[in-house]
Amino acid sequence: MKIPVNRLTESPASFSFQGDAAWWHSALATESGLPGERAEAVRLFCQAQRIGDDIGLEGGVDGVVELECGRCLARYRHRFSEEFRFVLEPAGNRVPADPEGAAALSRDGLCLGDELEAGWFQGSEIDLGSIFVELVSLALPVKPLCREDCPGLCAGCGANLAVAGCGCGEIKSDSPFAVLAGIRGDLVRGDD
Repeated sequence: MKIPVNRLTESPASFSFQGDAAWWHSALATESGLPGERAEAVRLFCQAQRIGDDIGLEGGVDGVVELECGRCLARYRHRFSEEFRFVLEPAGNRVPADPEGAAALSRDGLCLGDELEAGWFQGSEIDLGSIFVELVSLALPVKPLCREDCPGLCAGCGANLAVAGCGCGEIKSDSPFAVLAGIRGDLVRGDD
């Protein structure tokens, strides 16, 4: 996932990279928020070009992963897509103030600033591997749901309500404090 800086011109050059199973498992070691399974190869695509002394990168990442629903625990396939646009200026003799940024600049030839759309580059190539992992992480849902209206599991018996109903009778009340009234009644009867 490396882009040769020396070969870039003012005309956009296209690059495409596939994240195969080996890449996915190495990415899991560095990013704990990624799901354990991918259903299809994850793809990173971008166009890179010179803008004066700077470098412009524009593209996206997409793929399909296996996730577990946060309500009913069913496995489902989730398609994701995330776009990016960076303008990188030559680092020269400058070094980022934060240690992580300095390490990324020396390791990857790329360091993004506080504003994710700007950063620095150095060296003869830019390695997009760590950016690839970050983009995949940003594209995944915080709370995975197999579908928006998933009813989840029954709190009483644990049945998957998306598949079938359950035999538990729900206690319905107009007031959310009805349960407290029952507890109060138990305490009053206990004092007698």
